[in-house]
Amino acid sequence: MAVDYAVIVLYLAGMLAMGWWGMRRATSKSDFLVAGRRLGPAMYSGTMAAIVLGGASTIGGVGLGYRYGLSGAWMVFTIGLGLLALSVFFSARIARLKVYTVSEMLDLRYGGSAGLISGVVMWAYTLMLAVTSTLAYATIFDVLFGLDRALAIILGGAIVVAYSTLGGMWSITLTDMVQFVVKTIGVLLLLLPIAVIKAGGFAEMKAQLPDDYFAPLGIGGQTVFTYVLIYSFGMLIGQDIWQRVFTARGDRVARLGGTAAGTYCLVYALAGAVIGTAAKVLYPHLGSPDDAFATIVKDALPVGVRGLVLAAALSAVMSTSSGALIACATVANNDIWARIRGVVRRQSPATDAPPGPDAGHGAAGEPRDEVRGNRVFILLMGLAVIVIALALNNVVEALTVAYNLLVGGLLVPILGGLLWKRGTGAGALASVAVGGLTVVGLMLSLGVLANEPIYYGLLASLVAYVAVSLATRPTDAAVLDAWRARLAGRPDAAGAELSVASGPSATTSPAGR
Repeated sequence: MAVDYAVIVLYLAGMLAMGWWGMRRATSKSDFLVAGRRLGPAMYSGTMAAIVLGGASTIGGVGLGYRYGLSGAWMVFTIGLGLLALSVFFSARIARLKVYTVSEMLDLRYGGSAGLISGVVMWAYTLMLAVTSTLAYATIFDVLFGLDRALAIILGGAIVVAYSTLGGMWSITLTDMVQFVVKTIGVLLLLLPIAVIKAGGFAEMKAQLPDDYFAPLGIGGQTVFTYVLIYSFGMLIGQDIWQRVFTARGDRVARLGGTAAGTYCLVYALAGAVIGTAAKVLYPHLGSPDDAFATIVKDALPVGVRGLVLAAALSAVMSTSSGALIACATVANNDIWARIRGVVRRQSPATDAPPGPDAGHGAAGEPRDEVRGNRVFILLMGLAVIVIALALNNVVEALTVAYNLLVGGLLVPILGGLLWKRGTGAGALASVAVGGLTVVGLMLSLGVLANEPIYYGLLASLVAYVAVSLATRPTDAAVLDAWRARLAGRPDAAGAELSVASGPSATTSPAGR
């Protein structure tokens, strides 16, 4: 194992070096949070594929293949479908908005009335997503080094927090590109063909396993439908995904690069299911399907190659973890803390000046170091993620809670804002509240893993959005004009950054100030 250990250690050292190099490029808020909005097609598609294909897609995808056969590809397949839909239908418009968070988009569209509550929901989602990714370190480092669970979580989490805090999105982009290459070589080019050959080829696999393992819907039609609701729709509205869209250099990059990444996800989904099916032939009596990936890597691969494939699994977890972490910190700082700070300033008797124009400055009017502020929030959120991960055990339940809250609470007001001009801020608030509460209530009564919470949560959210929007006054014309100007990418609108700290008035002009 010495060679394999050397490969892993060199990989981890490289991730930290990328973080240090990225720190030198992150000199502005735009650089730190969205890589300066200047990624080209190759880097954009690679990093987008890296963030959506995490530990659940790699280790979990192989586990589903072990349990259900080729139909185990559906979970990752629906992630790819969601990314394709986002890229083809919405990414260009999202990129033209020139915002940093989903809640800022809602502020622009609805006049500043829905941002805070949506920010809290999005923060909870990104926090739990980062936690579930961090929990996966325990499995991987146990396989690699036999480390204690707590030590594995701290070690893996500390590395991700370190390079994310140093360089922000530039560091994460660089590391994700490396991780994309490592995953492609390790999983698609090495593990996939070796696993199939070790299992005797497809003919032998088909002879050894039941027919259900090769049925398109062997996993169950209702399960596929639930995956579509949770993962495909989740890809359309997640802050971690949108923040990558914001890094695109232009509309064409966002559309074509995202389409390439989505197509890659479909291939990756099928590869994971095939590897899992091969593992079922080789090791028919594993204690847990999620052990299939580590088992086939340890037993079927030669020295050196084994280290590279384990590095691929580690890279899958790290890319999702770092993307979720910077998304969580961005929401916490820009959507929650900035608003609270703005309210305190408006209520403070120490100044008569409105807080909006001063949103980017300190108390004496000097420019505030926004990079440093966002760096502090990444560090704080990273520490919180590690602490929560140490206290939790069930990864699937934590991930389900995250996606149920996201989709049940935010899908309708976000897509409604993009597609229905009659939607109002009051309707958006009602939709978030009703959908979120319905999902939480049903998860408490029926169980976290039940399908009904997301079904009824989405329905309740839609009904509340439409009913309240029709019952309230239409959104102010000036707000809609500013919104349409941003969507059109007009220079007078697209060139200005939205100041969340300035409150509702920030969206009353095309400049967003």
